Amino acid sequence: QVQLVESGGGLVQAGGSLRLSCAASGRTFSTYIMGWFRQAPGKERELVASITRGGGSTYYGDSVKGRFTISRDNAKNTVYLQMNTLKPEDTAVYYCAAGAVATTGGMHYWGKGTLVTVSS
Repeated sequence: QVQLVESGGGLVQAGGSLRLSCAASGRTFSTYIMGWFRQAPGKERELVASITRGGGSTYYGDSVKGRFTISRDNAKNTVYLQMNTLKPEDTAVYYCAAGAVATTGGMHYWGKGTLVTVSS
């Protein structure tokens, strides 16, 4: 069992930056692919970024490429999402997830989410 707790969300102006963190419990953190998903009001949950178990490979959604960076520290059981040049369309609840496949259905564990609001 893995418990995930996100932090770092908040209100920021367009063009600003935020860094999300996700702390995981348990000793199996390094065995999971980690991902950040987001869900805006009235929209489906979408994958923002994912990172492999050792951190050697990452994936980014087209809308965030070049602006967001995912990283992980297996010694600290933590995954991060650095978000730069934020846009109003980035406003959403951001969820951290752990699992075997970086898709909405392939993740086994989910955090409760942290709200990011980007004002224009």
